[in-house]
Amino acid sequence: MGEHRPPEHGGDWAGYRSAYGALPLDFSANLNPFGMPDAVRRAAASALAEPPRYPDPLCRALRAAIAAWEHVDENWCLCGAGAADLIYRAVLARRPRRALVTAPSFSEYEAALSLTDCAVERYVLRVEDGFLLREDFLDAIVPGTDMVFLCEPNNPTGRTTDRALLAAVLARCREAGALLVVDECFGEFLDDPASHTMKPFLDGSGHLLILKAFTKLWAMAGLRLGYCLCDDGAYLAAMGRAGPPWAVSAPAQAAGLAALTQTETGPAVRAFLAKERPWLAAQLTALRFHVVPGEANYLLFYAPRSLLEPLARRGILLRGCAGYHGLGEGWYRAAVRLHEENERLIGALREICWEEEE
Repeated sequence: MGEHRPPEHGGDWAGYRSAYGALPLDFSANLNPFGMPDAVRRAAASALAEPPRYPDPLCRALRAAIAAWEHVDENWCLCGAGAADLIYRAVLARRPRRALVTAPSFSEYEAALSLTDCAVERYVLRVEDGFLLREDFLDAIVPGTDMVFLCEPNNPTGRTTDRALLAAVLARCREAGALLVVDECFGEFLDDPASHTMKPFLDGSGHLLILKAFTKLWAMAGLRLGYCLCDDGAYLAAMGRAGPPWAVSAPAQAAGLAALTQTETGPAVRAFLAKERPWLAAQLTALRFHVVPGEANYLLFYAPRSLLEPLARRGILLRGCAGYHGLGEGWYRAAVRLHEENERLIGALREICWEEEE
């Protein structure tokens, strides 16, 4: 038997359980700290009680609900089994020869691009700039660039790009004939999501694809549901053909419909993060770690010591970021969880620091 590919993301609770015989307090996956809303859980369970049949392959009801939620044309929406599924479909439908990504950023962009033998150029985000995108990114978008990926807010840095610069990036992509893919999966955790989304720039030119997911805000990671928005219907149809049919299960579709009725979820989580994220950042800074001022539901920080194994022995799973292009050993990402859980993380980190100083 061949070797399984080791996990490149957070949330590897199964690997932790295999190694330690118990489930961890998981700071490696960035989900709504309050968990899945009860209405969403009930909707997914109710779908299992329906007569045995295939799910709607076109997700008609869900697409209509998403279009109403996003205030866009229903024909501009395509659903998939999470944002990762749509990333692969987007690449396979376009088959780019040259693409531009930032580093560090979400690894699945490059993983998908590797399937088409695409030449990938990395634009390095510098720690001295706070990992912010600079205007010289525009110079990297040239004729022959087929796809450009941006994550807003970026994973793992949590930083956002000024929307005026994003608009300039889109304009440059149009000039070069490139498709701009903007991953907004963490956008609902920003203080003001509406002021940052690129939805207003969907104007019929077909050069913008926006990725979104139910994974984060509604804590539906296990159900696998995402969607994308694009004003190029032919391209969305090609994406639909670029993977297997029935990608979105009936429970996932039902859960998605229920999630879009939970209008209080986003404001409640954002209000919580507005208090808890600064607290966690201050505690990490007090430990003399370098904390990146993230804007989402996680924080990237640098600690000049090994943390993963000592935390694992204390029942805590943290995301090590050494594997990200543009980072290295000593970089970690922590989700912002409930206050008592964040206190447990800080307490464990204090113990580790004290042990090394003794």
